[in-house]
Amino acid sequence: MTSRRARAPQPRPLKRKVAIRRPRKTLVVFCEGETTGPQCLLALKQEPFVKDAAAVDIRVETGHGGAVPLTLVALATAARARSAAEEAEIDEFWCVFDVEWPRNHPHLPEAIARAKANGIRLAISNPCFEPWLILHYRDHGSWLDNDDAVRLRRHLDGSANKSLDAASYMPLIEDAVRRAVALDRRHERNGSEFPRNNPHSGMHHLIASVRPPAG
Repeated sequence: MTSRRARAPQPRPLKRKVAIRRPRKTLVVFCEGETTGPQCLLALKQEPFVKDAAAVDIRVETGHGGAVPLTLVALATAARARSAAEEAEIDEFWCVFDVEWPRNHPHLPEAIARAKANGIRLAISNPCFEPWLILHYRDHGSWLDNDDAVRLRRHLDGSANKSLDAASYMPLIEDAVRRAVALDRRHERNGSEFPRNNPHSGMHHLIASVRPPAG
């Protein structure tokens, strides 16, 4: 009776299973319940360069007619405290909100101070989210009110209403980041401090946070 030759053990594959790889960073982002901001953030979340570097949880606050900045900061602060108590692996908490014009959101300085005191990061747009969208297409340094910003954005992207095709903005992100950084430097040179730094978008700070690490 002949014996069967035992098969040599097969080497285990060295390649990681991408599906079970833990993202390098986890963010929770609280934003106002308006159309353009959440749409843009949700499209950004799906970008391959973001997926490779971070897991992003978008929380859209729509109660009480839209959240004011202080409300968003309070929600983010409470979520950060729960995360610490539950030992959840969340690296950063963000709030994305606008200044608004002609009447600014109430308690803006208090919201910013509370965010700083509680480790909440901010991406503020002035006067509204539209300057960030405009900067995808062109430089713009002239003062804007909300209505002018919406009209200019619609002219640039060809949309018929306040809604937008957020995916069409994604290939233009690098241009928007470059222009937003240049606009910040211009405000610094001119001494235009918040909230007089109109137009402005802090979205480039959030983009920087979800980039893959260098190297």
